[in-house]
Amino acid sequence: MLDSTALSDESQMRRKGNVTALFAAIVTTFVCLFGNLGAIGLVGPDEPRYAWIARAMAETGDWVTPRLYGQPWFEKPILYYWTAAVGFRMHLSPEWAARLPSALAALAAAIAVGWLARKHYGGGNGLVRSSAFLAPLVFSTTVAAIAFARAATPDMLFSASIALAMACAATVLRRAGVFRPLEPPAHRARPPLALIFFGAWLGAAVLAKGPAAILLAGGAIVLWALATKNWRAAFRLLHPRAIAGFCVVALPWYVLCALRNPQFFHVFIIQHNFERYLTPIFLHRRPFWFFGPIVLLALLPWTALLWPAAQEGARLWREKSWSGSPGFFFACWAVFPLLFFSFSQSKLPGYILPAIPPLALLLAVALERAARTGAARAGLIFSAVGITWIGIGLTAVIRAYRTPVGMREDLGGAILALSVLGATGGILIVALALFRRRSLLLVSFFLVVIVVLFAGARLLPSLDPYVSARPHAALLQRDLRPDRIFTYHLRRSWNYGLAFYMRRELPEWSPQDPEPALVLTSPAGLDELRKLGRFQGALEETYRGILFVPVRPAPR
Repeated sequence: MLDSTALSDESQMRRKGNVTALFAAIVTTFVCLFGNLGAIGLVGPDEPRYAWIARAMAETGDWVTPRLYGQPWFEKPILYYWTAAVGFRMHLSPEWAARLPSALAALAAAIAVGWLARKHYGGGNGLVRSSAFLAPLVFSTTVAAIAFARAATPDMLFSASIALAMACAATVLRRAGVFRPLEPPAHRARPPLALIFFGAWLGAAVLAKGPAAILLAGGAIVLWALATKNWRAAFRLLHPRAIAGFCVVALPWYVLCALRNPQFFHVFIIQHNFERYLTPIFLHRRPFWFFGPIVLLALLPWTALLWPAAQEGARLWREKSWSGSPGFFFACWAVFPLLFFSFSQSKLPGYILPAIPPLALLLAVALERAARTGAARAGLIFSAVGITWIGIGLTAVIRAYRTPVGMREDLGGAILALSVLGATGGILIVALALFRRRSLLLVSFFLVVIVVLFAGARLLPSLDPYVSARPHAALLQRDLRPDRIFTYHLRRSWNYGLAFYMRRELPEWSPQDPEPALVLTSPAGLDELRKLGRFQGALEETYRGILFVPVRPAPR
C-alpha cells in the first residue's frame, strides 16, 4: 500500500514546482516584452512619424484623420495611432506611449498561442511536457517578439490581431470535427462567439495595416482547405456572424475617413497597398528568397527547433495523418505569409511577423514531443540550441571589432560582455544537455532574460545617440537661437526624429543663407560646408550620429 503522506508530499512539491515555474514564466514574458521600453529613443523614419501622428491625435482630438505636421497622412490605418494616443493622453513618456501598444499586442499573441496549444495539445504536467506552457515562452523569447514589442509601429498589433483571429478560426474548425482528437459531439454545436470574434479580430487587423489582413488569414485558410479538401468547414468562417463582427469593427473608420478625405482611397488603397505590392515604388526591392534568412534570424535563439518540427511534419506525412492534424493548419498559417510576401516587389523584415506566432507554437509542440520521446533526443536538440547561443556570442565579438573606432569606444565593452554572456550560456546549455539535466530549459529561458536586461541597461543607452535623435534634441533645447538651427544632408530618419523630439520640423540649411547658424549634419555634409568656406578647422565633439556645426556668416 502506498504511503498517503508520501503521495501528499509529492503532490505538494509538484504544486510548488508549478507555481515557481509559472512565476518564472510571467517574469520572463514581461521582461522580454515590456522591459526597458524607453532604453533607447525612437529610431528610424517610422517610429518618430507614427509617434508624431499619435501625439497630434491626442492633442487635437481628431480621432479620424491621421496627420503628420498638420497634413493628412494615409500610409497606415488608424489602430496604432488610437492605441498610442491613449498613452500620450495618460502622459506617459514618449517612448512608453509609442511602444506600449506593441508590447501589449505581443502579450496578446503569446496568450493566443498558449491557448491554442492548450486546446489542441493539452496542458501536460510540468514545464517540459506542456506545450501550452512552452508556446508563449518560446514566442516571447524570440528575436522577432523582443524587437517588435519595442517598435512604435503597427506590425505587432497587426500580427497579434491575426493570431487572435486564427485562434478563433481554429476553434470553429475544431468544433466542426476536422482536427484530431475529435471534439466530443456535445461540443460540436456552431460556436457563435468564436465566429463573431473571428470577424472582429480580423477587422482589428484591417484597422492595423489594411486589407492585407484578409489576404493573409483568408489565404492561409484557403491553402489548408485546398490541401485537406475540408471546404465545407472552411466556409463556416463566412457565416453572417463573422461578417457582421468584421464590419462592425473595421468599416466605420474606413467609411468616415473616406468621407472626410476624398484622397484617402487612392493614397492608402492604391498607392500603399496595390502599388507597394506590385511595384518597387517605395524602393524596398529584395530577392525572392529574402524572407528565408529573415525567418531564421527572427526565431533565434530557437531556430534549431525547426528541425524537430520538420521531423514531426514528416512523421505525420508518412502516417498519412497530416490532414487531420491541427499542426497542419498552423503550418499553413505560418507558410502563407512567407509565400505571399516573397512575391511582393516591396519587402521589409516586418512583413513576415504574422508567421512568427504559429511557428513558435509549432516549435514548442516539437520541443514537448522531443522531450517526451526520450532524454537523448531532447539533449541533442538542446545541444543545438546551446551551439546557437555560442554562434550568437562569436558573431557579437566579430561585430564589436568591425564597428567604427568612435562607436567601439562607447559600445565595444557592452557588446563584448554580451558576447561572453551568450557564449558562456551556450556552453552551459550544451553541458547540461550532455548530462541530461532537467534544468537546461530553465537556463535557456533565463539566459534570454539576462541578455535582454543587460542590453536594456548597458548596450541600448550607449547606442542611443548613434541611432536616435532624443539625446541630440535634448541638447538643442538649451540653444539660445532656436530659429537658427538647421539640418543639412541628414538622413530622413534623423529629420523625422529631430522633428518629433523638438515638436517642430527643422528647416534645411541653404548655402545662400548668409547668416550664422547651427547646422546639424553628417560627415559628408561637413565636407560640403568646408568646401563652401562656411566652416574651417575641426569640431571639438566626437561624431555620434549627428555633427553640430557652427556655420560662419558668408563673406561680404
